[in-house]
Amino acid sequence: MQWEQLLSLKRFGDTEKRHRAKQDETRLGFEVDFDRIIFSSAFRSLQDKTQVIPLSETDFVHTRLTHSLEVSVVGRTLGRRVGKVLLERHPHLADLGYTFNDFGAIVAAASVAHDIGNPPFGHSGEKAIGEYFASGQGQRFKDQLTAKEYQDLIDFEGNANGFKILTESREGVLGGIRLSYATLGTFIKYPKESLPKKPTSHIADKKYGVFQSEKDAFLDLANDLGLKQKSTTDLSYYRHPLAYLVEAADDICYTIIDFEDGINLGLIDEEFALEYLIKLVKNTIDIKKYHSLQHKTDRVSYLRALAIGVLINEAVDLFLANETQIMQGDFDKSLLDKCAYEAQINDIINLSIDKIYKSKEVVEKEIAGYRVLGKLLDVFLSAVYNKHEGKASNYDRLILQMLPKEYQTPVENNYNRILMVCSYVSRMSDSYAIRLYKKIEGNSI
Repeated sequence: MQWEQLLSLKRFGDTEKRHRAKQDETRLGFEVDFDRIIFSSAFRSLQDKTQVIPLSETDFVHTRLTHSLEVSVVGRTLGRRVGKVLLERHPHLADLGYTFNDFGAIVAAASVAHDIGNPPFGHSGEKAIGEYFASGQGQRFKDQLTAKEYQDLIDFEGNANGFKILTESREGVLGGIRLSYATLGTFIKYPKESLPKKPTSHIADKKYGVFQSEKDAFLDLANDLGLKQKSTTDLSYYRHPLAYLVEAADDICYTIIDFEDGINLGLIDEEFALEYLIKLVKNTIDIKKYHSLQHKTDRVSYLRALAIGVLINEAVDLFLANETQIMQGDFDKSLLDKCAYEAQINDIINLSIDKIYKSKEVVEKEIAGYRVLGKLLDVFLSAVYNKHEGKASNYDRLILQMLPKEYQTPVENNYNRILMVCSYVSRMSDSYAIRLYKKIEGNSI
């Protein structure tokens, strides 16, 4: 892969090539990507979507929105620091007008959007949608779909849904919110379709990132960026190199900040914070300063800031040391999986799983999420399906009136109709999904 291709400013619908040297220096093309994401309705809904603790009644626990903003801050730093060295290694990029700020802007934009396709109730929301089609009422659609289309549903993936949100054309707007191809490529951590499943050790095969409905858009994107193809028989490519930095930013934030949330909520003792985080920050901590901080939240915040700094340094060094392998598609792990602190990171994650992700509060609300999402899918899919078959009841017609206008346009393809409903439900915030569920059940009027 070649950097000059990977840094493409092209957007869906462009008829002329965009040149970096001709961009307005006060608002770079890649910075426009960040702005468009921030102002999108899909991003706004993240303010009320679960990060760790669903529907928390405290004011300091992270939502998907605050998490995404923090990931973008870390991502910008990673991109700028990597970009500074890459420009020294590849001076022709500077001649084309690129600066280290371009790398930072691309990674920041892809990072702030990285969770935009996630449904309500965290990762259990993805599982709830998948299980509705695999073992619930959604099984009735199996015979009407291709194997790949059905796999998209039973393995419903927030990453693929995010790419759909960012690229789908609607109301005459070609390519969704029209991000640059560089940012879209960086956004896709798993540049492959849902089938065939590939049980390889390569990180790009861990999940999938493209629904069947966005295959053409992805192929156009991959060809323009010059992404390296993994297979000639199916849709499978190696990552855009900067996707490793988005992944690292996300891994750093959820590992350290979820841990911080658990401590501040009292799910993890503060003593664990010092015991686990000190292994990451032992070379940078000022013990005197640490002990001078009077409040637990301040002490934990200090350790968190140091830990993030240490892991940023590790990710930058690893990316630069392995640039050649990454550009060839031969780097098969995430950056943090190769770092010197892998064991310490795994210790923190394992403790978080035990004390936070499996806590009673989280589990109870995840269970409720299954019921809520299953009911919403069933009601809306039945109404859409019955209308298409010409046998809609009055109840079905009332339900269809609850759909936003952009979802009421007739869709002929059965797969696209089903995916339309899944997309609608997945964009809901946690609270809105619960309110709508209660109204449909007749428990709230």
